[in-house]
Amino acid sequence: MSAQGAKPPVKITYATMSGDQLEELHGALDAAIPAVQAAFGQTHPLWINGHAVKTVDHFPNTSPFDTRIALGQFAKGSQLHVRDAINAARAAFPSWSRTPWQERVKLLNRVANLIREHRWELSVLMGFEAGKTRLECVGDVEESADLIAYYCDQMELNDGFTKPMNTLGPDEENVSVLRPYGVWAVISPFNFPLALAAGPAGGALVAGNTVVFKPASDTPYIGLRLAEIMNEAGIPHGVFNFVTGGGGTVGQELIDNPGVDGVVFTGSRDIGFQLVKADADRPIPRPLVIETGGKNPAIIMPSADLDKATDGVYRSAFGGLATPSTGASTWGP
Repeated sequence: MSAQGAKPPVKITYATMSGDQLEELHGALDAAIPAVQAAFGQTHPLWINGHAVKTVDHFPNTSPFDTRIALGQFAKGSQLHVRDAINAARAAFPSWSRTPWQERVKLLNRVANLIREHRWELSVLMGFEAGKTRLECVGDVEESADLIAYYCDQMELNDGFTKPMNTLGPDEENVSVLRPYGVWAVISPFNFPLALAAGPAGGALVAGNTVVFKPASDTPYIGLRLAEIMNEAGIPHGVFNFVTGGGGTVGQELIDNPGVDGVVFTGSRDIGFQLVKADADRPIPRPLVIETGGKNPAIIMPSADLDKATDGVYRSAFGGLATPSTGASTWGP
């Protein structure tokens, strides 16, 4: 087929979840399943300062839709590992923050493009690890790349956020400059394991900050793949660090460590409020970006089509109730 008449690639987002080109999408996902499954069962390290770091202790990761499927063993990091990651991020910050924003944009766009290149593999892995439907997984992966690309676009549209301001006279110069803040901890949830990791991390990185990233203990594998993609894209050592661990040790150290300048957290309401309260006790509060769990209310008016309304409400709350014809065919062999 000529380039002019070529069929555009499948693009699934949360705005197009009706799923045009479903046959092509399912074919690509089915083709990616064997390679993803072939990598199951391995033992995986942390990534600190650009290097794989092995640990003595590990925790198992199994699929939620069939716990007999062992996805792998993941490093159970210690407080010392987290401190090493924070120190690596702090050491990398001066050089990365001085890197021209155009170069940072180039590198982060490369990350976004690599996510798109690996979207079928990443979607399959997310399906096995998070138990999401096929369309949800593809949408999550696409959103991850789109969020990073959006932050890159904003840097370009705003010329790195260095803007002249009004003056009181011809001999005066006022300029507004966006400056990097420091080391950010990004703690992502299990339900959007890539979008809510790649998005916040991408925004922090393109602005010149460095990151220590901890995924949810239920979804460490997709987080590891993000770390590997960052490395493949050429993000300098120490700029993006990846730590995992169960039992709260790793997450607590990230929250408590004075070397962390800001926190992005998506998770439970209780932990979110703990972060806010702890921040209030700090001599200088640090910036927090927090999203916690909840259910949005839905009001159904008497004039509504009840069949459509109930269908829309349950799909919004429980996306997994879709049928194979709407994009939720199985992930198994």
